[in-house]
Amino acid sequence: MGAGESGTGAALLAKAKGYDVFVSDNGLIGEKFKNQLVAANIDFEEERHSKLKILKSRMVIKSPGIPEKAPIIKEIRDAGIKIVDEIEFAFSYTKAKLIAITGTNGKTTTTLLTYHLLKEAGLKVGLAGNVGHSLAKQVIKDEFDYYVVEMSSFQLDGCYSLKPFISILLNITPDHMDRYDYKIENYVNSKFRIIQNIDAQDHFIYYVDNELIKQGVNHLNIENGLMPVSLEQTQSYGYFQDGVMNVGSFSINQIDTALLGKHNAINMMSAISAAQLVGIDEQSIKASLKTFKNAPHRMEYVATINNVRFINDSKATNVDAVKYALDSFSEPLVWIAGGIDKGNQYDLIMDAVNEKVKALVCLGKDNSKLRDAFHNKIINMMETDNIQEAVKASLDYAEAHDVVLLSPACASFDLFNNYEDRGNRFRQAVLELKNDFEMSINDGTKN
Repeated sequence: MGAGESGTGAALLAKAKGYDVFVSDNGLIGEKFKNQLVAANIDFEEERHSKLKILKSRMVIKSPGIPEKAPIIKEIRDAGIKIVDEIEFAFSYTKAKLIAITGTNGKTTTTLLTYHLLKEAGLKVGLAGNVGHSLAKQVIKDEFDYYVVEMSSFQLDGCYSLKPFISILLNITPDHMDRYDYKIENYVNSKFRIIQNIDAQDHFIYYVDNELIKQGVNHLNIENGLMPVSLEQTQSYGYFQDGVMNVGSFSINQIDTALLGKHNAINMMSAISAAQLVGIDEQSIKASLKTFKNAPHRMEYVATINNVRFINDSKATNVDAVKYALDSFSEPLVWIAGGIDKGNQYDLIMDAVNEKVKALVCLGKDNSKLRDAFHNKIINMMETDNIQEAVKASLDYAEAHDVVLLSPACASFDLFNNYEDRGNRFRQAVLELKNDFEMSINDGTKN
């Protein structure tokens, strides 16, 4: 069910393993995926779910984007049909070792960095999950010794026998509460499914300063393979002190890496720990930390206009991600935020906002919750549903050496297709404004 990257990959693997496969998507199937299904002679449908056909299935591999509350999913479960995630299905057909990475924030950065460290060291490694290609599609040939897999809570919900060699849990803060009956314990339990089958041969790297993770580890009473990383506790396997990351016997100053901010220290210590476990030497790790290039829309520098830096952090769709972003700067900030609120608790960032933010530009159709949270705290505030207006107003509020930070704290679907679309259009608006500003300077119309 679902014919995106994961669903199509699962269908291709199932076909290769001799299953009779049928693909059903309630929306339109992308041309690329449709062509792959046709080439593999796989039966499919789009813009509907043929209930009678689906309910004859032996197994359903469900796209993680389809919620449990969907009527068709309830009927499948009532019929006693097994429902699994694509990664669960693929795991049973691979001999490779999995490095699985989850957390509310930082998953993609840590996954890409871990993959980069292994690949640059010459290991045979694949990239899968929410980044890279479908794990199932890669498992058809199964040419790698390792797969680095980014996993969301939705994917973990569909996993039962999954047993990563290395599991990484970066943080847990409230997110997707609408999918978890607004109960944080349900969300926490989902994240901890990543180690539900851990044994003495496996390893669990986790951020010990996070209270929900610490409680979960204590509750499960895990004794083997624990590798905590910390920003505060020097007795942890990995810890951050005076700008230096210490992981086992390995040390490196964060300024000698490609990533800044304390949140990225957590991400890097986790990736370094994984790299050490697979035998990568210190020299290779240090060299690769300098050459890493992160994915777009994650604290991405866009341009400087009139000595004001513009940073694209469109991926920050919850308050915890915004907190990490705010903590990364010492300069005064003009903050662009807004979109579809997901149950945000803005008191978590109130102190950081009061300390650093000089102006707030609310970018969304309904900015009421954001406005109500900060209107007494921030002198300069405006609302708009136009990205060009938001960028121009931000420059007007800023002074030399300030930073304009797009870090929305909200989903993007009120004005944009997704967070990538929001980030791309922000980047475009900034670059257009930079061009206009430079032209005006050349024309002598700006001081």
